[in-house]
Amino acid sequence: MWKKNFIANANRWNPLLQNPRRTQGLPLLIRPLSTEAEAPPQGSSPDTFVPTPPSVLVYGRLVGITKHTLRTDILNLLEGCDLTLQDVKVDYNRDYLPVGMMLQFGSRDAFEHAIKEIGKKGRLYRLEKADRSLWDHLRTYDGKTANLILLQGLARGTLPEDVERFLAGCEFDSSSILLLNRQAPQDHMRRALVQFPSQLQAMNAFITKNRGFCHNNQISIRVLK
Repeated sequence: MWKKNFIANANRWNPLLQNPRRTQGLPLLIRPLSTEAEAPPQGSSPDTFVPTPPSVLVYGRLVGITKHTLRTDILNLLEGCDLTLQDVKVDYNRDYLPVGMMLQFGSRDAFEHAIKEIGKKGRLYRLEKADRSLWDHLRTYDGKTANLILLQGLARGTLPEDVERFLAGCEFDSSSILLLNRQAPQDHMRRALVQFPSQLQAMNAFITKNRGFCHNNQISIRVLK
């Protein structure tokens, strides 16, 4: 008897059980809970940031050059090593004579390729691996901040005003004139460094003033690379 009363009460309070068709089209309001995280759809992967490793620069020192060797000569020799003029610095001694060149390579493979190219085409040169501190120590003499010429053979008593008169007609920075004494005590000649606004202006001074005279001394000019 009590079972019949229970079923009757259940049917009265749950009309959906009396008419199952009423449940059609109704949204599912209750979802089973799960303590496990949902797996991502198959074939997809979460976005992850993988940093690109920076390129490793390799430095080398090239020996065997002469005072007539240009940086463009080395670029032509090492064609295919992805070098630019900004990757080549000339190493000068105290007398401003070139004794070598420092090269900056974008990768170890480029450095190894340069060694092979020198072995095939430039056996007068030798390329050695060098430390970056040697590269940082060297000054670049061509570019926006340093287009320099070196005047050699000046008399010991030469003044900046004498250099200005010697370079008359050339466009240069008169405030940049730097007079240098040679290291040997018995050498009474002086030198001077002068900065120009561009490499073109520096070359023009070389063409028009080289082998000219200042205080009856013949002056030789070199454009620092």
